[in-house]
Amino acid sequence: MNQAPILDIRIEANGPAVQMKSETGEVLMIPFKGSVDSRLFRGIVEPCGVDTQIVNAANVRHMSARYMLTGTDSAGNACHIYIENNGWFDDLHKSMPFHTVPTFITDSPVLAPYLHRNQFVGEGADETDGLHIRFYEIAHE
Repeated sequence: MNQAPILDIRIEANGPAVQMKSETGEVLMIPFKGSVDSRLFRGIVEPCGVDTQIVNAANVRHMSARYMLTGTDSAGNACHIYIENNGWFDDLHKSMPFHTVPTFITDSPVLAPYLHRNQFVGEGADETDGLHIRFYEIAHE
């Protein structure tokens, strides 16, 4: 993306993944934690985040990561941001960076008007210091 991300989240593994395979597909659950450094918010990814990946019989993978951020908003107020981040791709044609669609819920009065009403896109990429998920604004109200 040509613009600065609104959030830059560095993801770290937080324990072993759990996997199940069946005749109709596969489910993989990956626990994670992390840190956030951006102009809107600074803090941590609580260690209860989980990325659930479901691969169907056609090898289409649906990723749904759900996690809570704890830290401070751009005004210095303590707050949380809940994120549900979804993405889909064919395992044979996975691009890097991969793209996602996030939904945000926050208790920050400063961030709520922005995060609750605008549209965003996510981008995930492996970098030297680990996996980064970055969110960018794609539309203004």
